[in-house]
Amino acid sequence: MAAEGYEEMSGNGELEESSASAMEASEMAASPRAEMAEMSEENGSPAVAPEASVRPNPVSFSMPPPAEDDEGEMPADFERLWKAAHDNPQDFTGWTDLLQYCEQESHITASRRALEAFLTRYPLCYGYWKKFADLERRAGFNNKAEEVCVQGLQAIPLSVDLWIHYINLLLGTLDMNLPESPSRIRSVFEDAVVAAGLDFHSDRLWDLYVEWEKEQGNMKKAVAVLDRVLKVPTQLYNTHYDKFKDQLNAQEPKEVLSTEEYEELRTLCRQTQKAERAEQAEVEGEERPPGEEEPATPEGTDSEELMQKIREQVLLRRDKVYQDNEGEVRKRWHFEDAIKRPYFHVKPLDRLQLRAWHSYLDWEVAELNKDPKDPQDPQQDPDQAATEEPEVTAQPQVESEGAAVAHDDTRVRILFERCLIACALYEEFWIRYNQYLESQSVDEARAVFKRACEIHLAYRPNIHMQWATFEERHGDLTEARRVLEALEKTLPGLAVVRLRRAALERRAGLLDQSEALLREAVDESKENPSLHAFFSIKLARLLLKLGRNPSRARGVLQEALEISPDNDKLHLNLLELEVSGDPSAEAVQECVTRALAAALAPHTKILFSQRRLQFAEDYSNSIASVLSVYEEHQQLLKELGGTKRGAENGDEDSEKMSKSDDGSAVAVSAEVPATMAHVPITTPPPPVMGSDASSQAAYGGYSSWYQQPQYGSYGSYGYQNTWNYNQGYYPPS
Repeated sequence: MAAEGYEEMSGNGELEESSASAMEASEMAASPRAEMAEMSEENGSPAVAPEASVRPNPVSFSMPPPAEDDEGEMPADFERLWKAAHDNPQDFTGWTDLLQYCEQESHITASRRALEAFLTRYPLCYGYWKKFADLERRAGFNNKAEEVCVQGLQAIPLSVDLWIHYINLLLGTLDMNLPESPSRIRSVFEDAVVAAGLDFHSDRLWDLYVEWEKEQGNMKKAVAVLDRVLKVPTQLYNTHYDKFKDQLNAQEPKEVLSTEEYEELRTLCRQTQKAERAEQAEVEGEERPPGEEEPATPEGTDSEELMQKIREQVLLRRDKVYQDNEGEVRKRWHFEDAIKRPYFHVKPLDRLQLRAWHSYLDWEVAELNKDPKDPQDPQQDPDQAATEEPEVTAQPQVESEGAAVAHDDTRVRILFERCLIACALYEEFWIRYNQYLESQSVDEARAVFKRACEIHLAYRPNIHMQWATFEERHGDLTEARRVLEALEKTLPGLAVVRLRRAALERRAGLLDQSEALLREAVDESKENPSLHAFFSIKLARLLLKLGRNPSRARGVLQEALEISPDNDKLHLNLLELEVSGDPSAEAVQECVTRALAAALAPHTKILFSQRRLQFAEDYSNSIASVLSVYEEHQQLLKELGGTKRGAENGDEDSEKMSKSDDGSAVAVSAEVPATMAHVPITTPPPPVMGSDASSQAAYGGYSSWYQQPQYGSYGSYGYQNTWNYNQGYYPPS
């Protein structure tokens, strides 16, 4: 990659270059403008073989504890820039300003502190891991430099650049005269090809491995590495085959082939050669003199003709592998070509890039699901042969319990991991990967949620709530509670999170805990009347519908009305509570009177008056009281401008749409049963004996109104529109 400096950088801390030469540049980063400390001896650290090989795993990623300060006083502007970055941790520019300042000041303690904090927040920026390792190496702390590289590779194991940087660091610091040093380097190379060797752009890593083995004089191992990469579809797949042929032609076959393969081909070619000679002798009719035998080849030597036949057999076998691999590369080429930014950056990707990743994933999963025995699919999966090598099958984040599927879907997982580097800030890809893994391993799916929510998408509530739903679905209520509680601490004030917590407790059978959460939300939101009313309605519904305690529900709504006396939704819910319980004309009258006295919209007041009139018709024991309510309703209509007159005369459509409690639309029909004769709604009822005509006409008008679904537009508050968790987090104001 290009050298690191102060020009415009990508999100990885590397200069952005589009030319092909940038990809072939040295992996060792150039020195920054100012040396941060005097560098110790180049090979000063002793070579110590690790107890176990490094197997990076992004699931276990964590920053090492901060190093003790070597320099007590920080640079002048450090605290200011540090505070700006921490006050707004999502501001990438604030972090880069801090890191640039620390580098310019050549202050190792400030640089360590800034890099540790930055890489905890943005661990996919491999360029800054390289900067951190170089910082420690220049200061003479080679062991710390190695620790930084290992931490970086645990966070981003698919980074070919970071693997090469780590290997070059070891090559520059280990004493290669010690017998254990080559073994350690080879072990790291194996870890590298395990983690990143199947990446489409991993050619440089494979080439470095081959060249290092050649430098060690291990031609068999170098050719064995080339033999393995021949089965991996990479961008420069053809160059690997050319190198394999060059090595085979430049050396004796026994110097580059494994002992088993060489002996097998040697025996085969000798038998073929002997048969050919016998056939030739028979054709030519030659007959040797009695007692004379065919000249024998000296023991332990092979003729050049035999060597050439062995080479031909080797290339014949490899050519089939190469052709199959070429077919796989062609399948993937247009997908890879469509990906313009394979590294992490905080800048958003355009729609074409997101669509390209989705299409690539769709295709790779479809390839996995193909029947390998399908005769119509001439291209069998060439990666299967490649993944038979134990060194390149294991994906670092795959645990042993998922080994049964890892052998088959390694390439799918590799592509998902590549996608989650470039698209780390897009929750749709994390959710898709989780859905893919869930059917195979709940633990692996949980690890994906953990990485997404705790590192990359800490401020995205949707994926956190999906994580909580995932845990509840799999029976871990404790973890589901923890996830929602942590989200509420990170993003306080989201109504939907508190509702999710209350619903979780309710589903768990802990009604008291659910009530306590809603009551706490009511108490904490008194400074926000709209939010307070929202939670009060939710609490009242819980007490009424599930607690079967209308008196407590009534008290909650009445207390809320003291804070928000002009909130029509509170009035509507209180009215609904009164009319849906035991009929009480006094309670309904009190509720309506309170609503009519409030500063509500005219159409809302008419709605309350209509509801009172309907209640009187349904439950009143006296026609006089019904007529009295009707007259009050008519007077209100006159005062408010005569609205709803058309409805009274039957001009409205016979079907209205009403909102139910859950927000869904319910048709309120005025259809007459088929067994009854249709009576026009404008026809007044017959006169009542003993009453005057004006009263009868008035009641007839009311009767006409009552047959209309006047209350169809009424619905209890809370779900005027279907509640969508993915679109809004706060209740409407």
